[in-house]
Amino acid sequence: MTVKTYKYSNWTNNMINGWREGSSEKICSVTNPYNEEILTEFKFASKDDINEAYQAAEKAQKSWTNVSALEKVSILEKASDIMKDKKEELIELLIVETGSSYLKASIEVDCAIQDIKLAATFPSMNRGSIRPSSIPGKENRVYHDPVGVVGAITPWNWPLHLTMRVVAPAIATGNGIVVKPDLHTPITGGLIIAKIFEEAGLPTGVLNVTVADLEEIGDSFVEHPIPSVISFTGSTAAGKHVGSLAVKNVKKPALELGGNNAFIVLDDANLDEAVSAATFGKFMHSGQICIAINRIIIDRKLYEPFVEKFMDQAENVKVGDPRDHDTIIGPMINRKQVDRALGIINKSVEQGAKLLKKGNVEGNLMEPFILGDVTNEMEIAQNEVFAPAACIIPVDSEEEAIQAANDTPFGLSGAVFSGSLERGIEVAKQVRTGMIHVNDQTINVEHNVPFGGEKSSGLGRYCGEWAFEEFTTEKWISVQKKAREFPFS
Repeated sequence: MTVKTYKYSNWTNNMINGWREGSSEKICSVTNPYNEEILTEFKFASKDDINEAYQAAEKAQKSWTNVSALEKVSILEKASDIMKDKKEELIELLIVETGSSYLKASIEVDCAIQDIKLAATFPSMNRGSIRPSSIPGKENRVYHDPVGVVGAITPWNWPLHLTMRVVAPAIATGNGIVVKPDLHTPITGGLIIAKIFEEAGLPTGVLNVTVADLEEIGDSFVEHPIPSVISFTGSTAAGKHVGSLAVKNVKKPALELGGNNAFIVLDDANLDEAVSAATFGKFMHSGQICIAINRIIIDRKLYEPFVEKFMDQAENVKVGDPRDHDTIIGPMINRKQVDRALGIINKSVEQGAKLLKKGNVEGNLMEPFILGDVTNEMEIAQNEVFAPAACIIPVDSEEEAIQAANDTPFGLSGAVFSGSLERGIEVAKQVRTGMIHVNDQTINVEHNVPFGGEKSSGLGRYCGEWAFEEFTTEKWISVQKKAREFPFS
C-alpha cells in the first residue's frame, strides 16, 4: 500500500500480535472534525485479522496470567508514567481527532492516568477466601481467576479514557484483550494505548487493536468463540444488539449505554450554584457525553429566574477552534450528528417547545440552543440529544420532578439541587439511575466508585473494585484434608 504523507502518517498499522498493516482492501480515513483535515489513512483490519488478534490474545494470556504481581504492577506503573510524560502529545491528539477542547482533553488524559493507577492495585489484591464446610475435613477455597480474553468495543466521544478503563483493569487482572475502537478515533481510542503499553514492556499479543469497518466484519468481533467478556460503550440500540449476541454465544456482556440524564432543581435550591452547574454539565464537550445533562427539570417557582441566568451563562460559553484554550464548545464529531440534533430541536419546537436561544451552526460547529416550556413527551426530552442543546422542563412539585426524571427508559446519571442536603439525598434515592449527584451536575467520574447505569443504560459496572469483578471469574476449589466417609462406595 502506498501511504500518502499526512501529519499523522506514523499511525498506519493495526496492533495484531505486533504492528502490521490491516489486510482489508478498504481504507480508514481519520479526519479532524474542526477543519476536515485528513490526519492519516490506512487499511482496515479484516475478519481474518480479528481472528488472528483473538488467537494472539488467547496465546499470550496463558503466559501473562502467570507473570508475577510485582511485574504486572511495574508495567502498569510505567505505562502511567509514560502517559504523564506524553500528556501534551495526548491532549493534542484528542483535540485534532475528536474535536475536544483543551480543558476536556486535559481532564480525559488525567482520567486515563487514574484508570491505570487504580488498575495497578489489582495484581496484588487478594480477593479470594477460605470458607467453612458442612462436610468433616473439608475446606472450601474461592479464587478469582482471569476471564481469559476480553473483546472491547469503544466509542469516539471520550476514547482515551473509555478505552483505558477497560484495557487497564483487563490487563491487570491477567487477561488478554482485543480492542475495536470507533472509526472516528482509532488513534486515541486504541492505537496510542497499545503504543504506551508496548513502551511499558507489556508482552506482545496481550493487547491487540483492530481498526475494522462494521460493514465488512459484521458481528464477527462479538461472535468470535475466544472472548469470554464483551465490553461495549456506545448507543443503547447498538448495545442491545451487542448484548444479545454476547448472551446468545454465552459471553458476559459489560455494557455502558445511552443516558437521558435529569438535572433536578428543587424550589429551595441555590439558583446561582444550580445555573453554574447546569452550564458545565450541559455544554462540556458540546454535550457529547453519555453522562451530560439532557433534561433540566425545575420547579416552576424558579423557572423564570433560572432561564434568565442560564441564558446569560450560555452566551459566555466560547465556541470555536478547540486549540484555543478558552474554547469550551468545539466541533461536533461530524455533520451527521449536527443534523440529528437539529432534527430533534425542530421536532420539539413543532411539538410546542419555545426556542429561547437559537445558536448559529457552521460546519460541525454548533452554538448553544436552549428550549423552554418543554414537556417530558417531547422529542428532546425523550432522546439523548448528544449536542449543545438544552431543554428546560417546568414542574409544580418535588413529586412531579421525580416522576419526570424516572419517566424514561434510561437511567445512567442524574443530579439534584436543593438547599437541604437531606432533602436532596431523599430525592436522589427515588430517581432510578446508576449514579446521581446532590448539589452537583451529572458529569462525574471517580475511580473508586461504581460507574454504570440502570434500565436501558447498561449492564455491569466499571471503575474501582467493580471493574475487578467484571474481568475476573470466581472458582470454587474444595480440599478434602482427611478421608471422607460416604454412605455407600
